[in-house]
Amino acid sequence: MRAVFKQILVAVARLALGAMLWCGSLRSAAAEPTGFVHDIRPLLKTYCQDCHGEKRQKGEVNLEAFTDEASLYRNPKLWETVLRQLRDGEMPPKKKPQPTPQEMDLLVHWVDGLLAGLDETKIVRNPGHVVLHRLNRTEYNNTVRDLFGVTNRPADAFPADGGGGGGFDNNADTLFLPPILMEQYLAAAAAALDSAADDKVFTAKPGWFTSERGAAQKIIARQAFRAFRRPVSDAETARYLGLYDAAKKRGEPHAAAVRLALSALLVSPNFLFRSVEDRSTDQPFALNDWELASELSYFLWSSMPDEELLKLAERGRLTQPDVLKRQVQRMIKDPRSGALAENFTLQWLGVKSFRTSAPPDPNRFPEFTPSLVEAMLREPVEFFHELLRDNGSLLELIDADHTFANAELAKIYGLPGVTGPEMRRVSLPDRTRGGVLTMAVSLTHTSYPLRTSPVLRGKWVLEEILGTPPPPPPPLVQSLPRDDKPVDGLTLRQRLEKHRSDANCASCHSKLDPLGFGLEQFDPVGRWRTTISDQPVDASGELPGGKKFEGVGGLKSILLEKQDQFVRNLTERMLSYALGRGLEFYDAPSIRRIAKSVAEEKFSASALVTEIVMSYPFQHRKSEPKTVAQVSTPSPDRP
Repeated sequence: MRAVFKQILVAVARLALGAMLWCGSLRSAAAEPTGFVHDIRPLLKTYCQDCHGEKRQKGEVNLEAFTDEASLYRNPKLWETVLRQLRDGEMPPKKKPQPTPQEMDLLVHWVDGLLAGLDETKIVRNPGHVVLHRLNRTEYNNTVRDLFGVTNRPADAFPADGGGGGGFDNNADTLFLPPILMEQYLAAAAAALDSAADDKVFTAKPGWFTSERGAAQKIIARQAFRAFRRPVSDAETARYLGLYDAAKKRGEPHAAAVRLALSALLVSPNFLFRSVEDRSTDQPFALNDWELASELSYFLWSSMPDEELLKLAERGRLTQPDVLKRQVQRMIKDPRSGALAENFTLQWLGVKSFRTSAPPDPNRFPEFTPSLVEAMLREPVEFFHELLRDNGSLLELIDADHTFANAELAKIYGLPGVTGPEMRRVSLPDRTRGGVLTMAVSLTHTSYPLRTSPVLRGKWVLEEILGTPPPPPPPLVQSLPRDDKPVDGLTLRQRLEKHRSDANCASCHSKLDPLGFGLEQFDPVGRWRTTISDQPVDASGELPGGKKFEGVGGLKSILLEKQDQFVRNLTERMLSYALGRGLEFYDAPSIRRIAKSVAEEKFSASALVTEIVMSYPFQHRKSEPKTVAQVSTPSPDRP
């Protein structure tokens, strides 16, 4: 056992942790590595091994599994959690032996030094492999809109897209192609072209010096270039022109024959999939200008590159850092960046399914109407979009002096002077509102039909705001009543406190419940309240480390103290959305670098987007390892 711990600690010592405090005296780890190893080992054995060793693995954490330097760096997320729990006083648990302040300082410095070593010298740079990325429903709708001016959203009839890594529906690994979807692609292509304006479809016309076939060739070449988001070869154009020729031989008029050829474009894999051309190397490679243009436009707009991006790609200028940064700022200012605000924000907050989730009881909450649902969903979208456009601080997502509301939502909030159905910016009188915690969509989504749920709300804060989801509840957990009326003289809060007295439940509920209690002054539809079943609302909380707070203002202050953790979580979630894949251990250095840069830029929202675009994993890929079959079997399109 000691040999295992020594292997771990020797690996960590090599990270040059610098000067360490030990029993009040300054010691040099670099000068005295063996002394450092000797000092830290008994701390781990005393305070960690009983719960996180081979015999017992609470939270499925076994520190003895980390036997060498490589194994340490394969799970940076775990060590981030360890560092946070040490700093917050959550570990070791209160009923376990506690380290002295000096010992805790040493443990914190040890883990912090471990994470500081997460750079290219420890984790080989890996941007992730090339992924064939099918357009999801939103991306399809937006792309045919920008191609042909279509506004009827044909992809809404497609099967729903699943949520993959990071919880986003643009994750390439979950965007399968079921047979029924191919049939719907054919119908959607025809519907899109039938409803498109002629000037958007027929970009060339027959004339004195241009035959019908010549005009068709120009149309096909132009639309294929835009639809495929890259240059097209003469051979590719000829393939679709052949469809035009066949239609003309059958007696089809020119316009119908052109539409037939363009329909084939819209069911081509080159249109339906976003791809990065594989390279004949097993080393990471930089995206070319065309690939980068698509990555950028589908990240910020959920749509195809516009003319300016395509021209820059054609000139080979988009990969120039200064040019790329200017394009990011231009695209953020464009109204199409509303797609990022909507698709990212609603999925990050976990409320995209709000329209179809169990609604509040209509008898108790008759004001919960379909139009109110739409206003609730628009509030965080409009708020986040403004942060992007105006380069606001991401910390305003925790606490802000304004929000967005229409008359119906403002009535729920008790805000006077707001009229009409349009969402508009509204100033707030105090801290009882402001930020995503107090938005009605968040509060209602984490409630039951007849009552609020401090457990669900606390889980939501941990998972979506701080990025520290609790483990799933054990089986056969006794459920609480459907409403919040006192039972046997006990309020809902008192029943939860009784439930938390069970040692098996305390470890999770001691983290969940206090955060949820801080939001108890909001009812199941997000209205402010001062009583529950004629009893005064108790919105106080105490976190595992002993930190106490009162009400939503106190909860916001707690979360603002954890601003680095919040921004790191937001960075992880947006990077996953931008890449269209789940994050891996090798993404950790980029995450830390982006979050650090954003903090240095005063938590600027546009800085987060820009840093992600400029990051290594966004601009690079790695070819997927080829199997023997892949190497020996030629492509059907190539000799």
